[in-house]
Amino acid sequence: MTKNPKTLVQCDFDGTITEGDVSFFLLDAFGSEGWRQLFKDYEDGKISVGRFNTEAFSSVKADKKTLLEIVRRETKVRPGFQELVACCRRKGLRFVIVSNGLRFYIDDILERLGLADLEVFAAETKFHPGGLKVQYIGPGGDHLDNDFKLAFAKTFLDQGYRLIYVGNGSSDLTPAKKSERIFATGTLLERCQSEKLDCIPFTDLHQVARAIEAWGSSDYRC
Repeated sequence: MTKNPKTLVQCDFDGTITEGDVSFFLLDAFGSEGWRQLFKDYEDGKISVGRFNTEAFSSVKADKKTLLEIVRRETKVRPGFQELVACCRRKGLRFVIVSNGLRFYIDDILERLGLADLEVFAAETKFHPGGLKVQYIGPGGDHLDNDFKLAFAKTFLDQGYRLIYVGNGSSDLTPAKKSERIFATGTLLERCQSEKLDCIPFTDLHQVARAIEAWGSSDYRC
């Protein structure tokens, strides 16, 4: 790796920090029956992530308290997350969560873990009786309909950081390609392997923390 004075770990949330997709728990419990077809259309590249979330969550009429009850009951944090954050802080690496998920439940989960101070960029949510209003706000304050994670990766690169990427989904592939190191599981791992893109597989975040810990302190720093 080339020498560079600043390193940032960009980490996905749903399916990466958590073992399942939290938004799916909410849509299964409160969404319309057609949300999975919408998700398939998104995965197939027929619609944007912005359109998927806008349409899927517009049918969710439960209030925030009710939704968070589901989140707290169903969510399992992937082992090693707190150790990964501690490792990054010890090594002087900037750790940032950039997620297509919804900010309100990410914030709640992090607060319950004692990690409310982490940087998070995710979909903003407004609660209305007629359904949730979901919107992605990009690094420049503009509304984004697609490539939310990529937009932040490009911004971090423009700020002089080199990237370590941690993710699990198809939407993680394009920002991961901008990174010098990729930790991958799930669909991201499959996509990296099919495109012969170098990556480090993981099943828990202890593995990611141990790999970063093993690298020389002079190689990675803010």
